[in-house]
Amino acid sequence: MEGDWLVALRQEGGRGRHGRPWESIEGNFFGSTLVQLRPADPPAPSLALAAGLALIEAVEVAAPDMPLSLKWPNDLMAGGAKLAGILLERSGDRVVAGLGVNLAGAPPIAGRKTAALRPDQLITPQAFAPLLAGKFAQLLAVWRAADPAAFAQAWLARAHPVGTALEVHSAPGERIGGTFDGIESDGAMRLKRADGTIDMVRAGDVSLG
Repeated sequence: MEGDWLVALRQEGGRGRHGRPWESIEGNFFGSTLVQLRPADPPAPSLALAAGLALIEAVEVAAPDMPLSLKWPNDLMAGGAKLAGILLERSGDRVVAGLGVNLAGAPPIAGRKTAALRPDQLITPQAFAPLLAGKFAQLLAVWRAADPAAFAQAWLARAHPVGTALEVHSAPGERIGGTFDGIESDGAMRLKRADGTIDMVRAGDVSLG
């Protein structure tokens, strides 16, 4: 039920977006929670914004001096490296939010940099779980009560800057380049192409330039 969390100390067959394998390193955090969508809730895709804000706020408590930022659609970055990720899967009026955080070690990802907390910042998954659960509950309540446009701006304030060069991988072999132009209230990303055209991107992987 909503508010409950399932936290694993070890994963076998972990996966990320598009079914990609995710290596499970002992000491990292692997947790999932359920959100029961309500008729008055904002658009379900924007739930990723709430999850991202909860994640960055929780990690800031554990590692207050790390240079953290959110990357659309579902990554938490430490500098230019991936520190954590979010995977949302919907079935009917329920959404399972899975979150993975590199507390102890950084698993290799082909073509991408990864990061973990420093040895002096280490926090166990058992200690991190209630911290993240509390932040997630807070941000979920704000997501439901706030103006969607204002909530999107709160996420944007924690993301890489508008104007950041990036590339969207929407399908195997398909890449669209441009610059980050912010996000819509429903969570869609605005991609500005070289000719000034704005594309609304609602799914895909993003690499920063």
